[in-house]
Amino acid sequence: MPNLTKIQRAALDAAGSAGPKLDSLVAAFGQAGHELYLVGGSVRDAILDRPSIDLDYTTSARPDEIERLVRKVTNAVWDVGRAFGTIACRITEADGSEQLVEITTFRADAYDESSRKPVVQFGDHLGGDLVRRDFTVNAMALNVTTGELLDPFGGLADLDAMVLRTPSAPEISFSDDPLRMLRAARFASQLGLRPVPEMVEAMKADAERIKIISAERVRDELTKLLLTDNPRPGLDLLVDTGLADIILPELPALQMERDEHNHHKDVYQHTLTVIEQAIELERARGHKPDLINRLAALFHDIGKPRTRRFEPGGKVSFHHHDVVGAKMTRKRMQALHYSNEQIKAVAELVELHLRFHGYGEGQWTDSAVRRYVRDAGEELEHLHILTRADCTTRNSRKAERLRRAYEELEWRIDELGQREELAAIRPDLDGTQIMEVLGIGEGREVGAAYKFLLERRLEDGPMSQEQAKQALLNWWQTRQANG
Repeated sequence: MPNLTKIQRAALDAAGSAGPKLDSLVAAFGQAGHELYLVGGSVRDAILDRPSIDLDYTTSARPDEIERLVRKVTNAVWDVGRAFGTIACRITEADGSEQLVEITTFRADAYDESSRKPVVQFGDHLGGDLVRRDFTVNAMALNVTTGELLDPFGGLADLDAMVLRTPSAPEISFSDDPLRMLRAARFASQLGLRPVPEMVEAMKADAERIKIISAERVRDELTKLLLTDNPRPGLDLLVDTGLADIILPELPALQMERDEHNHHKDVYQHTLTVIEQAIELERARGHKPDLINRLAALFHDIGKPRTRRFEPGGKVSFHHHDVVGAKMTRKRMQALHYSNEQIKAVAELVELHLRFHGYGEGQWTDSAVRRYVRDAGEELEHLHILTRADCTTRNSRKAERLRRAYEELEWRIDELGQREELAAIRPDLDGTQIMEVLGIGEGREVGAAYKFLLERRLEDGPMSQEQAKQALLNWWQTRQANG
């Protein structure tokens, strides 16, 4: 048995026996003469003392037998992939605690070169099942009957050394299932594991194979990577191996050649720093990991390569990179099959990320504050985080000046918000009232009147009903007189 610390041993024992009903499930398999092992991330996370949402088991029992045995303990059973040998269930203990469990028949997969989907072959022993797993740290198994840890590929030693390896040759593993290359990047960020050199070389050689992976699978892995505490190592690995050139080409494109006078930052490194600072701000402001924040930080400057211009005097400009970047963001997120709501939110943030700087360093007027809040809409908190995170200057005086300026803006938003309903800025008269005041029916004139009143609301703040009616009538008379 591999050398385990007392803490690791205790954690494994706790994972293998999480409650009376789960113990009954384990006993049912033993009484039926079947082997049952806790495997994969469940074992890895127990050793690392990380919380594990689900428990994954592998067994010598075939799917129909798995279901029969599971139903002795719980009726909350569902078929997540019988053809692949997997039956899932929910175990509810007497204290109300719940555990999601997946149990899969020993597998010995073979792969078609044109697909990542395996040709399922049920196996007869644990060894064949473990060798087909993605990484050695996920190829450990705990015999839940005896408590023995089986680690034929040195996963425990790799965890101790903080390295990432494949059980079989990496070129074979990645060719069989290219998604494993994206999982390698995620584990580099999620677990802090360093891919061994031969694995990195295999990723470079097999990068083109990622094209057979569906956009949804790529999106899911990128999302999981971005939601880790430290996305930088994973993103670096995607760029260094050429995988990002295929799935996210806008990211390596940020590695623009620096001009000889260094008049602009390394935009790629700046982007990674903005992501890190956005994560710090999430925590500081009491938020959970937020995908919209992190995607906005990832994409906020992707318009710079297309808009870079060398101006007279050697300066470098990126005019309208916010607008160009928003369009590029929509296109890339659509290609990755993110939802329409996510695409809209992130693209708006990319387009708005320079808005704060456009107001200069003077006093914020009420009108400017209203327009800032109106333009940000539901993404105001996300915009606060992105704008603050985007300050990566090494000039401490400039950084402090920007920090104070944004704090003043947030204070002004709160102050004005107490007097006015900034979160729902709208004209003081609605469409029906406009038609009544002007004596007109539905049409373009109502829209023009609504827009006029909204501009007055933004510029001057709330008016009484009578003031709004008089302003509307004055506008209408002028409009009629001018034809």
